[in-house]
Amino acid sequence: MDSLTQIALGAAVGEAVLGHRVGRKAALWGAICGTFPDLDVLIPFGDPVADFTFHRSFSHSVFMLALLTPLMVWLIRKIHPAAADHRRGWYVLVYLVFLTHVLLDSCTIYGTQILWPLSEYPMTWGSIFIIDPLYTLPLIAGVIAVAVARGNPGRAYRFNLAMLALSTLYLGWSFAAKFHVQGIAREQLARQGIEYRQIVTLASPFNTILWRFVVMTPEGYAEGWYSLLDSDRNPDFTFHNSSQELLAGLESHWPVTRLQWFTKGFYRVGQEGQSVVMTDLRMGVENYYAFRFRVGSVGNPHSKPAPSEQLQATLSDGAIMELWNRLKGRTLPNPSR
Repeated sequence: MDSLTQIALGAAVGEAVLGHRVGRKAALWGAICGTFPDLDVLIPFGDPVADFTFHRSFSHSVFMLALLTPLMVWLIRKIHPAAADHRRGWYVLVYLVFLTHVLLDSCTIYGTQILWPLSEYPMTWGSIFIIDPLYTLPLIAGVIAVAVARGNPGRAYRFNLAMLALSTLYLGWSFAAKFHVQGIAREQLARQGIEYRQIVTLASPFNTILWRFVVMTPEGYAEGWYSLLDSDRNPDFTFHNSSQELLAGLESHWPVTRLQWFTKGFYRVGQEGQSVVMTDLRMGVENYYAFRFRVGSVGNPHSKPAPSEQLQATLSDGAIMELWNRLKGRTLPNPSR
């Protein structure tokens, strides 16, 4: 999730755990711990594909964060000796904030290696977009209530708990909506007799009403859309080709194999000029994908490896408005007219 959401979640969890005992320091350290795992973006891994795929790896491991927790608690107790007696509470606060950070990230589609180094499998649920105001705003409201509370901190503490519960319920709703619309998509694919290898269901930007599907087919992939406000159960699909043959000669090229693994097979291969380009189909929409990488050059008879290079993504004018209009639902024409 975005940094603001993780800071707000950390502060809300910190307040819930220890705010009634140590005051606003709990929310402050919750906010600090809430953003700490994402500092791995400051580490250069020397390759654009490596930077992309090593983010949310060791820094988001529940094991590595457990090892970091005693050090963070030691630092907090050194800075706040008056609150040092709450040693057990600080341990719970720090690790619970770390844990909620990585679990929330796992609900997005990016990929979070929460069991590193035992497993590098990136957890990707895709039930919520990386920015969703309906999840974040209750957290911010609870934290603000704590920050401005004067005469009745108990009321602010309870309000923060209520807002934390509300955001958690919204996250639960996102899972229910995801699995509901995924069932509708599978139903439609079966009805049309469309052969496919795998499908992923993704929350569209900023909401959990409009859902996007990526369906990998033998010839390429299909992009589909379904809004919970649609008047029917027929998602619309648009089919696209993927030039897998361009990867001939690049089968053992590390950026290629790494992207194939990280995207879990949801990628497109295309040619731009003389470059072989791989695109992560999970993050973006057709004609705008956030992560596109040059991995080789077209050769004769096979492509030749090249150092990876991330290509700039450009958002077409009106794309957000198109998503908004699609979110409002597709209404079937009235046959009586």
